[in-house]
Amino acid sequence: MKQPLATLTTQTRRLLNVTLGATLALAACGLSVAHAQGSYPTKPIRLIVPFANAGVTDTSARIVAEKLGQELGQQIVVDNKPGAGGNIGTQMVAKADPDGYTLLLGYDGTLVINPNVYAKVPFDPLKDFAPIGKIGDALLLIAANPKLGVKNVADLQKYAKTLPGGVSYGSAGNGSTTHLAGEMFHQRTGMAMTHVPYKGGGQALLDVVGGTLPITFAAVTGAMPFVKSGQVEALAVTSRQRAPSLPNVPTLIEAGFKDFEINSWVGLLAPAKTPKPVLDKLSAALQKVLKDPAMVERLASLGIVATPGTPDAYGREIARDLDKNKAITKAAHISLD
Repeated sequence: MKQPLATLTTQTRRLLNVTLGATLALAACGLSVAHAQGSYPTKPIRLIVPFANAGVTDTSARIVAEKLGQELGQQIVVDNKPGAGGNIGTQMVAKADPDGYTLLLGYDGTLVINPNVYAKVPFDPLKDFAPIGKIGDALLLIAANPKLGVKNVADLQKYAKTLPGGVSYGSAGNGSTTHLAGEMFHQRTGMAMTHVPYKGGGQALLDVVGGTLPITFAAVTGAMPFVKSGQVEALAVTSRQRAPSLPNVPTLIEAGFKDFEINSWVGLLAPAKTPKPVLDKLSAALQKVLKDPAMVERLASLGIVATPGTPDAYGREIARDLDKNKAITKAAHISLD
């Protein structure tokens, strides 16, 4: 026989009250979290750039941060945290609270090269971050001194065979994207090549112009003035598509090297476990910003081709580039330790 409610023991009534109170508290907590995510952002957002101010990575971050902040209705403050090839600032974001208020300016050198050239990095590029979206690609090209008499990659291969030690090529430094581009080219062509590292791509390019270095792998934007003036010969670009600023220069894929693609890139990431509604809001805002013609033009002035896309697409690209660079650096025995 069921016991009437009025005759429930004091202990039973207390138990019911505690259970009901806990249920209401959990419901209130869930509503609070949902409301917080729905109204995100409610305060300024910090964007960590793991390099010093100035330079293309920092400038691109500031350009995007300004417009993205306007789109989200909150200021995005760029905070430069340089050191250890970008590892220090990147680690800061990996360990930050996953609430959407600390973001990372992702760079290929830090996320997909450093893990392959340092014995140990203080973050996992796949497990510690949630991709928001790629901002764009900084395209690369093979620049040659005009006096070599080479007009394309086939000419360069023929020229290399006439030299006992092969062709020397310059890069922006050991472990740089241009270094890996050169090594990938060496591995795919079988050409005899000697790497000459510089402390920056600009000096390597000037040495090609001056004739003390035959070729270099360089950023399209830096090489453009010399290409236009005829001081260097643009043999090919390393991207999948031709560079918009150099429509007559073929890709290495067009030159016969299947799937040859290596670019420098920048993107946005958040700490892992950032709530999906927050990531979705950030991603939608970023894609809208990157489709703005004015933003496309501003990034193009830095040599960056805007690449609006989904977080999943960016995540797949990071994983793909990690594997590709692992193969390149292992075959070339590249290490920064």
